[in-house]
Amino acid sequence: MAKASVLIVEDDPAIARLIDLHLSHAGYKTDCCDNGRHAADRLMAENYQLLVLDRMIPGMAGLELTRWLRKQEKTRHLPILMITALSMPEERVRGLNEGVDDYLGKPFEPEEMIARVKALLRRRHDAAAKDDVSTGPIYLNTDALNAKVGGKIIDLRPLEFKLLQILMKKPEKVRTRDYLLDHVWGVNAFVEERTVDVTIKRLRKALNKHGMGDYIRTVRGAGYCYTLKQPDES
Repeated sequence: MAKASVLIVEDDPAIARLIDLHLSHAGYKTDCCDNGRHAADRLMAENYQLLVLDRMIPGMAGLELTRWLRKQEKTRHLPILMITALSMPEERVRGLNEGVDDYLGKPFEPEEMIARVKALLRRRHDAAAKDDVSTGPIYLNTDALNAKVGGKIIDLRPLEFKLLQILMKKPEKVRTRDYLLDHVWGVNAFVEERTVDVTIKRLRKALNKHGMGDYIRTVRGAGYCYTLKQPDES
């Protein structure tokens, strides 16, 4: 089975060569680019299965490129591994909220990079193999990565979609914050539990626009669940 094709976007030639060398040795097909705008053109013209992206690049910065890619049909769910020297938790949370799938801090071990690439590709393959989710009035299209109610699209960010997907798969089952952190953000995301609360708040706000906010229930001292039992039901 052929290995995935990876685009490396890094403006430091030494780091770009290091990434290219180790990914190539691991069997992946690689291309390199040192400019965000050029990378956008390449991603539209070619078919890549994963993007390794430096946060600070000329032309279009890493997060700006990520936001743009998440708006394009072709790259809406392209796995993105961001490499950055900025290790502050708030920077990582910001990137994850914008649509980055995983982070790798500089300096990094090549073995860890390969492991994260494999994990991202495996996660994407597993997600593509899963059926759509329809529970109660909300329908999730796992291929297009969108949510609908009454045929109308609910405007969700990637993390909000993943969070709703996890909760909807097991209605009434309470998921702890730790569980949600591991399964939505990933075990290596290094984000705090309050990040779950903030994302839940945004998710409810998006659902409230369609009268669906009450479907996400807070279980005090435990976590959250997707419930089909509404407040006005006896």
